[in-house]
Order: sequence, then structure tokens, then C-alpha cells
Amino acid sequence: MDNEWNDEELQGTEADQTAEGDELFEHYRAQVDKGQELLRIDKYLQNRLEKTSRTRIQAAADTGNIHVNGKPVKSNYRVKPGDIVTIVFARPPREIELKPEPIPLDIVFEDDTVIVINKQAGLVVHPGYGNYSGTLVNALMHHFQHVPIYSQNDPRPGLVHRLDKNTSGIMVLAKSEYALAHLARQFFDRTTERTYQALVWGNVAQDEGTITGHIGRDVRDRKVFAVYADGSQGKHAVTHYKVLERFGYLTWIECRLETGRTHQIRVHLKHIGHTLFNDDTYGGDAVLRGLKSGSYAKFIENCFGILPRHALHAKSLGFIHPKTGERHFFDSEIPSDMEEVRERLRKFSKAQFELDRRV
Repeated sequence: MDNEWNDEELQGTEADQTAEGDELFEHYRAQVDKGQELLRIDKYLQNRLEKTSRTRIQAAADTGNIHVNGKPVKSNYRVKPGDIVTIVFARPPREIELKPEPIPLDIVFEDDTVIVINKQAGLVVHPGYGNYSGTLVNALMHHFQHVPIYSQNDPRPGLVHRLDKNTSGIMVLAKSEYALAHLARQFFDRTTERTYQALVWGNVAQDEGTITGHIGRDVRDRKVFAVYADGSQGKHAVTHYKVLERFGYLTWIECRLETGRTHQIRVHLKHIGHTLFNDDTYGGDAVLRGLKSGSYAKFIENCFGILPRHALHAKSLGFIHPKTGERHFFDSEIPSDMEEVRERLRKFSKAQFELDRRV
């Protein structure tokens, strides 16, 4: 499991120190990827555990709380492919009680079987460290509290697929166990239709194309994902794209997914040299094309302010209704932050074209 931790999680008391004969509780587990180079375990865990300092990891190792293949190791141990890394304490993991919250949802369609929403950017889907409230799950627990099939102990009420925190757009959720299984099967069999629109850096050469490459966690930084073209690791992923509009140093595209891997569009586009605009995780929050100073750079900075997140929107979704068997298709408007940046790029590109003609 890839948890988000902070220093407090690794700061144990004397009662948390491991000792022979104590009952130990596993708080974290990971298997080292087969492509991982030899790396000190404190550096390895620092790359995987967000908001956790290397000093705290070293302290946890010194007190015997970090194990490899069932045995405690020191912080200078070098992990190798296949190692099972665990963090253990004498206390059980902290239990987090999830509570329903009346968070507004933009509901596009709802009946007794499914609900389709237009998720706003900034809304976290799954609870995790630092996000145990204010998530889509909390909102769904409140919305579904009178639906008999759900209980407040369900950590994934109706979730069939997900969108990243800063990705906006269409999602479908189930309101019954049958609907959940039926929709999950459609996503697994790739019979759903999903289109996204995105603004990417660079002038995409081909009007249409397909990106194929296995996607897995980056062996150098577990917080991000990477493409492994030879299939040595990761999972098979296919993204089709089509250019909708060109702005010189930036391109507006549509993407259609065959698979649904974590960060798939963001990682595939970066892999071909067209990182999403203002994607701070993958380096798109800097001027990647064009002059890095002057009026153009200032214009881009203003656009970053208007669109303070990566430029990706799940525009449409099609699926078979689990109860009726009818094909449903839902489309959405481009959100205002992306649309405003697109309009500004149109005007900027037109003005630049007119200037070039006069020169």
C-alpha cells in the first residue's frame, strides 16, 4: 500500500518501540520493484512516503521499526528487487472514522441505480492522509445515507472509477451492489467511452495519434508514474489523442482512453514531450516552450493564475445502464478556468500572427 505519511506517524513512544516477544502491528508494506537499483532504505522510503523526513525514517530504523523480509534493518540497508519492506509498531494502525458531509455535488443524472456527477477541480475522491474530510467519499456517504445498500462503514460508496484531485469532469457512481459490479465490468472490459480535453505544452506534430506504453510507479520517485515502453514493468496502457486547436507553443487536444491507469493521460503526454499545462507534478508549471522572459512569459504566468491546476477535464462518458441495458452518454461543458485560458490563448495567438505579418 502506498500511504501518505508525515513525521508524526513515525514518531513513536517507548511503548511503540519493537521488542522481542511484543505483538507487532503492520502500518506500511511495499514490495520493491524488480527494476529497482540498489538504494539505501531511508532514501527508498523517503521517495515513497510523502511529508516524511529522512531523519525520522532513520530514527524509526534505529529503533527497529523498519523491517525487510520480516527482520529489522538499519537505515543504511540497501533494498534490492523483491524485498518486502514493512513498518511495524507495537500499537495498531490509527483508525479514521469517515463521516457523511453535506458537500454540494453537481449532479448531471440520477435514478435508483446510478448517479452521474460533474466533479469540480480540487475535490479529492478518496480519503487519505491529510484528506479525511471534504472528499467525494464524504459527500457520497451523505448523499447515499438513505440508500439501503450503503452503510457509513463503506469506504468506497458507489465508486467505480476515479479522477485525480485537480481533474474535473464526468464520473458515474453506483447505487446498488449489482450496478457496482455491472459498471466495474464495463470499465474492466473497456466498453465504456471516455473522452478528455487537455491543454498541453508544445505544438503536437500529428493531428491524431496513439500512445502505447506500460505505466508504473517511477523507480526513482514513487510519488509519480513513468512509462516503461518495453513492458518490463507497470501495466499496459493506451491513449488516443486528436488535436482540436493549436496556439503555437501550446495545443488543445482531445484524449480517448482504452485503459484507465493512474495519471495515464498526464504520464503518456509527458512521455511524448507534451506535458499538461500547469501540471506541477510532472513539470508543466513552468514555461516549457517559448521565451522564458518578457511579455510572453508574463502572459503565461497570468494564465497559471487563472488556471491554478493541471489543464485536464473529463468531458464525456458513455456506458450501458446496468438496469435498463440502454446506452447512456453524458457530455459536459469545459470548466470556466480552462475556457478562459483557451480564449486568452486564441487572442494572444491572433495578435502574434498579425504582428508577424507586419514584420
